[in-house]
Amino acid sequence: MKAKEVEEEMNRCGAAGKTFLFGVDFEMQEGFFVEDPMQNNEIAFVCGTITNVPPDNSPIEVPRLDILRTDADAYRKKFEIVQKGLLYGDSFLLNLTEKTPVQTNLSLEQIFHHCQARYKLLIPERLVCFSPESFIRIIEGEIFSYPMKGTIDATLPEAEKQLLENHKEACEHYTIVDLIRNDLNRVATNVQVKRFRYVEKIPTLHGEILQTSSEISGRLTSDWQKQAGTLLFQLLPAGSISGAPKLATVHLIQKAEEHPRGYYTGIFGYYDGQNLDSAVMIRYIEKEGEQYFFRSGGGITVNSNVDEEYKEVIGKIYLPI
Repeated sequence: MKAKEVEEEMNRCGAAGKTFLFGVDFEMQEGFFVEDPMQNNEIAFVCGTITNVPPDNSPIEVPRLDILRTDADAYRKKFEIVQKGLLYGDSFLLNLTEKTPVQTNLSLEQIFHHCQARYKLLIPERLVCFSPESFIRIIEGEIFSYPMKGTIDATLPEAEKQLLENHKEACEHYTIVDLIRNDLNRVATNVQVKRFRYVEKIPTLHGEILQTSSEISGRLTSDWQKQAGTLLFQLLPAGSISGAPKLATVHLIQKAEEHPRGYYTGIFGYYDGQNLDSAVMIRYIEKEGEQYFFRSGGGITVNSNVDEEYKEVIGKIYLPI
């Protein structure tokens, strides 16, 4: 369905206190909406402890995820377009993404059931997402966002210290926190950064990685549910996977990447009749015919080095099993 229809359905069911599952693509053109999703598992999901499918503990082969080919030259061309935009002042920070062909011995369904992530989504024969990143959570009228920016291999010497003292990573994080704080000010009052640049550990097939996140919160009106969709759409696209300033950065993304992202870096979430939880669709594999593609990306600033950024993008190709 069209994204506008998703917004309208969210407002309708939010006002009525009905549960729903929703998703919107990055370009805010396409979406899906499932009323009473606990009784419908055509689209499988996990949001925190909530899921509409039973666990599948059947044994699987030792998981394998192989990169079929990379194209550093194509990435370099996109990077150069972004750098020109950054130097012209069109953007301060831009999330540049890649689409890498991969091969795995697991099905999309097996990946969904066996990957460890707070948020998971499966649209059969189309995509699987196993995201660690919240978009927004709304709990008892308080809205929270947890932007993630900055990663490092946890096995490196003094990895946490390296990450926290990395000037480029710190600049990215400051920019995104400021952007998200401004976004929340559009829909909430008493917006504040509750926790800043705390470190989280994420397991992968190839070892653990560290990521830095922050927690930002604000207070909504008492009747926010009546405009649940309108409220959420005011915050799109997610700042952590677009950049700042948002509108000009999105135009620069379209110029550099050329092709729509679709559901990759869009959002999905679940409303339980009172509270809402949602995720940014990163850590994402899509299926086209018989071919799988892993989508990954990273933040680019004027201080970025193309080789280091490409290495980070490829390093994010993993299964958290």
